[in-house]
Amino acid sequence: MEIVKSPKLSIVVTAYTMERINDIFELLDSIKAQTYPNIETVFVAERSKELFQRVKAYTEEKSISNVKLVFNDGEPGQSPARNLGVKHTEGDLVAFVDDDVVLFDDWASEMVNTYQDDSTIGATGPAFPLWEDESLKWLPKEFYWIVSCTAFAGLSEISPVRCAWGMNMSFQKEAFKFCRFSEIFGHIAKERSKVGPVVDDAEFSINLRLKTGKQILFNPSVRVKHRVYTYRLGKKFIRGQSYWQGYSKALLKKTYRGDADTRGLLRERTLLRRILFGLGPRTTILLFRHPKRAARIFTLTTAVLFYVALGYSACTLPPLAGFTKKYFN
Repeated sequence: MEIVKSPKLSIVVTAYTMERINDIFELLDSIKAQTYPNIETVFVAERSKELFQRVKAYTEEKSISNVKLVFNDGEPGQSPARNLGVKHTEGDLVAFVDDDVVLFDDWASEMVNTYQDDSTIGATGPAFPLWEDESLKWLPKEFYWIVSCTAFAGLSEISPVRCAWGMNMSFQKEAFKFCRFSEIFGHIAKERSKVGPVVDDAEFSINLRLKTGKQILFNPSVRVKHRVYTYRLGKKFIRGQSYWQGYSKALLKKTYRGDADTRGLLRERTLLRRILFGLGPRTTILLFRHPKRAARIFTLTTAVLFYVALGYSACTLPPLAGFTKKYFN
């Protein structure tokens, strides 16, 4: 895709744990390798001064230029850290990537080129799994959302979407005149195997579209690899991820009834049909060739659908919430 303009792109990265320090280094290396030159990076650390100092030392050692290091000593969490990062950006476009992704070399140029006119307020792209262990590859693509990868969406061309994905997204700088990331909808779990209703990216996107009347585009060329840790396919994590997905979808639906896509949960209905009428029959056939793998998929499907429904019901029927939430906090 030919570059037609060269606005400055600010990349905001937030992090809170030394456990991902090597992943952060790999991300910074991929930022340095970008073919698009007009970039700045704003790294926001919190909780760990050691993390801040290690990243500072690495950027100096590797001569990674145009990096601003910020320590969040205020309200902790993903949303406050993102909002703080935005305050330190100078770019025309502000991008956000997770601290455990690796950018393709043309990521920045493709991200910038998604903004062809003023009708586009945000952009997002695919996240491909970077498996920590090859044995994890059994996971069906319909359930890639569990590990924050995007093949479940079935998108293959530039198209408008309801919301951007937080591991790989950007917005026009003007967007932050209308919205901030919500501290109600976003946080960082205290334990890495624990999940919660972190949907500040979805809430921000929906709110922004409704306030501006502009679109968010998915561009399949804006690519990242997202690390998939082994613990993400543990039973506890899957239960929690599924429950909070169901809960957050019901919460967004109640909050944004004015948005037809959110109200109708169109993407979720499409995915459910693919699971029931696509994955289901495929797994039944697989049962005769690879019975253990098929049994694992059937078990996963049953558990995921049950806990998604439980989470959705807990938000829709408040009396049920007190009974269920204690198992996922």
